[in-house]
Amino acid sequence: MQNNIIIFDTTLRDGEQALKASLTVKEKLQIALALERLGVDVMEVGFPVSSAGDFESVQTIARHIKNSRVCALSRAMDKDIDIAADALKVAEAFRIHTFIATSALHVEAKLRRTFDDVVEMAIQAVKRARRYTDDVEFSCEDAGRTGVDNICRIVEAAIKAGATTVNIPDTVGFCLPTEYGNIINQVMNRVPNIDKAVISVHCHNDLGMATANSLTAVQNGARQIECTINGIGERAGNTALEEVVMAIKTRQDIFKGLDTRINTQEIHRVSQMVSQLCNMPIQPNKAIVGSNAFAHSSGIHQDGMVKNKNTYEIMSPETIGLKKEKLNLTARSGRAAVKSHMDAMGYQQNDYDLDKLYAAFLKLADKKGQVFDYDLEALAFIDMQQGDEDRLSLDVITSQTISNLPASAFVQVELDGKKISQVSNGGNGPVDAVYNAILAITDMDITMLHYNLTAKGEGAEALGQVDIVVEHKGRRFHGVGLATDIVESSARALIHAINAIYRANKVADLKSHKISQ
Repeated sequence: MQNNIIIFDTTLRDGEQALKASLTVKEKLQIALALERLGVDVMEVGFPVSSAGDFESVQTIARHIKNSRVCALSRAMDKDIDIAADALKVAEAFRIHTFIATSALHVEAKLRRTFDDVVEMAIQAVKRARRYTDDVEFSCEDAGRTGVDNICRIVEAAIKAGATTVNIPDTVGFCLPTEYGNIINQVMNRVPNIDKAVISVHCHNDLGMATANSLTAVQNGARQIECTINGIGERAGNTALEEVVMAIKTRQDIFKGLDTRINTQEIHRVSQMVSQLCNMPIQPNKAIVGSNAFAHSSGIHQDGMVKNKNTYEIMSPETIGLKKEKLNLTARSGRAAVKSHMDAMGYQQNDYDLDKLYAAFLKLADKKGQVFDYDLEALAFIDMQQGDEDRLSLDVITSQTISNLPASAFVQVELDGKKISQVSNGGNGPVDAVYNAILAITDMDITMLHYNLTAKGEGAEALGQVDIVVEHKGRRFHGVGLATDIVESSARALIHAINAIYRANKVADLKSHKISQ
């Protein structure tokens, strides 16, 4: 049995079905090229018969991909298979994936056929696909709720007809790991010609079992996992590529000798790209790629991490393309974490009073939640207990956008106790116009690195939270703004970041003055 686990990515087919708005051909190609760099063996990129747009995207991707096999989906129907082959024929290497439902519920209620009919349709579909390629995959839709006897019967028939991969999907995420593992084990041991095909698994996450089921299937003989980036897909999603790949890599004591071709250092980059292009934010606690996946907030955990990373980290963030783990400074952080951050910034113990710094840190953390390095510096070198108020605050903001004309904005702020107003014309949208006005007032050179808008609540009264990351003189600063109006929340986020920069500059001046003395 082969030791390589084939990674079959279906982000651009099953994953895209979950999106509120379809991706453009250009966006799909961008993701496909990223998947190729990631090292997926097979990428399923569409359902060509479904629309002219899907046909075009499959054909475009097939033309550009050279190092991964390109696959398209088709029902067990001649027309579907012929159109899929037509879209794929320009590819360096391609696969046709044909499927038919096999559970009693689907066969009787949806197809209104007998199981004998379904077996014959599967045979004919595989034979038709083999006219175009020697790489044909057959799927038993809703195999998780299909009797094992029927699964074994149709799998044997499909392989005899020429299928080189047979997929046993848990289409509705119904199975528990023990059940699903048993199905794969039965197929491995009861289908006489199973050695002529690769067993594939395609698990949905309706009960949160997709990753567990896929890994259990591998332990029972499956050698292809169908998955998506970030686990996106129908309903509760699919098996997450990053989870199964890193599980196999991390738990070699269990998956002895098994491996994938995935370049894991591309995982974070591809995850972020898919999230942004698909407009599907990644939950912070998402395994492997969530913003908290390598972040440690508990004081006890942070103390352990400072002493030995292996205490609370089973894999390194560098493995997936991140620079290092984050010790998030919150009210739960201990002295060791605060000292570790100060050490990392180059400070010696005699540069500051750790007891006073930690006491001030706790007060600030209780007030604002997460504390950043530049906040720590401000606490260490500015007597914030005496009152270090924000230098900049928002008073009035208005913006106007007229079709085919640049946006304009009027902003009034209070800077160091003085009210200052500024009109900005020529913005690329109202937010840009407001930002231009604020930056003109502050005369500050800032590069916007990240802008993210999330809704807090529902309906017309929902709050919009804007989170930004800006760069100033080589340092990064965070800003957050919250308001019912997106333009206002954007302005507040920028002002928040600028106040952090002012404090950092004040710290730098104080340090410079101290050194000169």
